[in-house]
Amino acid sequence: MKSDVPLFAHVGIPTFLRTPLCTDLDELDAAVAVLGVPTDEGSPYLPGSRFGPRLLREHSLRLDGGGKGYYDPRLERTFLENELREGRIVDVGDAPILPTNVVDTFAGVTAMVRNILQRGAMPAALGGDHAISRPVVAAFEEHEPIHVIQFDAHLDYMPVAHGLELTNGNAFRHIANSAHVTSLTQVGINGIRNPRAWLEDSIADGNRVILMDEFREGALLEHLEGLPAGARCYVSIDVDVLDMSLIPGCASGEPGGMVYAELRDALGAVAERLRVVGFDFVEVNPLLDVGTGATSYLGALTVVEFLGRICASQGAPRR
Repeated sequence: MKSDVPLFAHVGIPTFLRTPLCTDLDELDAAVAVLGVPTDEGSPYLPGSRFGPRLLREHSLRLDGGGKGYYDPRLERTFLENELREGRIVDVGDAPILPTNVVDTFAGVTAMVRNILQRGAMPAALGGDHAISRPVVAAFEEHEPIHVIQFDAHLDYMPVAHGLELTNGNAFRHIANSAHVTSLTQVGINGIRNPRAWLEDSIADGNRVILMDEFREGALLEHLEGLPAGARCYVSIDVDVLDMSLIPGCASGEPGGMVYAELRDALGAVAERLRVVGFDFVEVNPLLDVGTGATSYLGALTVVEFLGRICASQGAPRR
């Protein structure tokens, strides 16, 4: 029996944006599939980002607009209205996680994302630490090449040594050297925890590194103009690209990072210029967050607004 009582944020089952839950990928019929990747075994510092997907889902309930999308008074426009009403966005639950078995966990993540792509949907992955980007991007290997844009305070370009190859510190060294990745652009790099050798290696490998100061001078927009319009692009967003004062629930924040409006508008520019075929959002650590869940809320807001701009710019038709 349907009720006309409004669903408040603390009521109901917390799928992302209160979208339908699809537990069988063979039955997936949507344009966007939100999945959780709740693992943080790639983090060498404080654990806890494994709880990120759950909290991001919970805080997204504050943004669902009763299934009618959201209105942006700044742009005087409603976003995601048709996508939510017509069931084009679904939550497919979490990837299978095998604690202490990172190799098989990552294989399971890749297999799940590969199934999502085979069903014609765009994956939106919620982490977890930044190591998860590697198995997600690996799933695109059987498809057309992609450009990768990484929003991050850190290069994550640590050399592989002592068998440490599945960490959040070297994920993008692997990604950059993947045959199906046409280019890697690293945006918002900031702070002194980016060793010179990592920076030199990234540049030598042909990657475009945009430091925070360069970003504020318009370097990203200039770079986007140099890429083919409509080129296939995967976007990876580390919450620590934002200034550390905004993200108490993140173990790796840096001073001098982006304010929210800068990140929001940069993601909007990517969505307008390129064809986003997938993205991830990582490194929210609810165990460190303040009582209001400010970092989780900011993360959910980032994902929702990015989804809105993607669907508005390139559409989200059914399969």
